Amino acid sequence: MASISNEPEHEHRDEEESGANEDEDTGAQVAPIIKLEEVPVTTGEENEDTILDLKSKLYRFDKDGSQWKERGAGTVKFLKHKESGKSRLVMRQSKTLKICANHLVTSGMSVQEHAGNEKSCVWHARDFSDGELKDELFCIRFASVENCKAFMQKFKEVAESEEEKEESKEASDAAGLLEKLTVEEKNTEEKKEEKPVEKEASDKAVEENKTKESVPSA
Repeated sequence: MASISNEPEHEHRDEEESGANEDEDTGAQVAPIIKLEEVPVTTGEENEDTILDLKSKLYRFDKDGSQWKERGAGTVKFLKHKESGKSRLVMRQSKTLKICANHLVTSGMSVQEHAGNEKSCVWHARDFSDGELKDELFCIRFASVENCKAFMQKFKEVAESEEEKEESKEASDAAGLLEKLTVEEKNTEEKKEEKPVEKEASDKAVEENKTKESVPSA
């Protein structure tokens, strides 16, 4: 036999209406208990100028497994520091923004097409994306041949620019060294010229003293 509720029907309606009223939005604005201050987001790239950025997919060669492993897909950039003038390559994964490549572009570095694939190229670098310097062999793939060529061209330009800076610094250092040696040599010659004059004056003083001593007193 089905059980019959002894509760009045109107009490059920009151409870339903009460529950509905509790969920209603009154339109009142509730101020947060804790005021959160806006924190500026920094990327470490604020003092650098972007000289090239392209969408790509990056791979690194795993020596242990002798195979290429994907590092991530995102935007690869060449950045030039506003003060030091040094350039670096940085790439972040598009979804997580995790850094998958971060290294300086220095003189002597080279980039070349990968295994006849015009959309891919490879290069060696001392990478710092994992927080420590590691020798890595990278391969990067672009959606078009044009983007790959633009990347390779900019890579070569930056590396050649760094080489010119080093040559200029070496020439400047050599010029400074020659100037220093010339000044030191000149000072040495001047000291040598001063010595005979000092000796002559000393000899003259000794001679005068001897003359005074030889004159008989009255």
